[in-house]
Amino acid sequence: MNYIRKNILEAVGRLLSSWDKTWLANHFRGAHAKIQSTRYAYRFGNPTITVCGEISTLGEDCIKVGDRTRIERGCIITAWKRTPDGGEHTPSIEIGAGCCIGEYNHITAVNKIVIGDNLLTGRWVTITDNNHGDTLYETLQMDPCVRPVVSKGPVVIGKNVWIGDKATVLSGVSIGDGAVIAANSVVTKDVAPYTVVAGVPARVIKKFDI
Repeated sequence: MNYIRKNILEAVGRLLSSWDKTWLANHFRGAHAKIQSTRYAYRFGNPTITVCGEISTLGEDCIKVGDRTRIERGCIITAWKRTPDGGEHTPSIEIGAGCCIGEYNHITAVNKIVIGDNLLTGRWVTITDNNHGDTLYETLQMDPCVRPVVSKGPVVIGKNVWIGDKATVLSGVSIGDGAVIAANSVVTKDVAPYTVVAGVPARVIKKFDI
């Protein structure tokens, strides 16, 4: 029933908004957005979260999202129990409370990703604990789509971390509380708490002694 109602509200909202920017059109669009957010909250088993637009998910039973977390449109959150190469995995993604996951972020796990409270990310951020194969010569001769998916270890991100636009966090990395990851950075090694890193690969540009 919710699916039918969602489609009706969405269609009416589009029709009205194309004709006039009326309160009624805004009301229908808002009602659709509310139903959509509630639907995702039900999937994750947490009614306090907010999902702003369409997102793509896989393995919701392996994904936990903390209270008051906000997920922006276009995000992809995937926990792969079975990968295209035929591998079997036991993935886990834990997102803390009060986080704001920016538009078009990609969070993907075959191993484990733990995100602390109050993470803030920009757009197009990637957090992954896996790669399509290793860099052995034999592997590089294979079609990338069928290379065995490998992980160097879990990704652990502490509390109050800020990750800028288009940054990438790779497998086996731990990021401490209060760290800042500059835009376009690629994090390949651990980041200490209250440290600012930038670059490809990311390097320390500022650190606070605590």
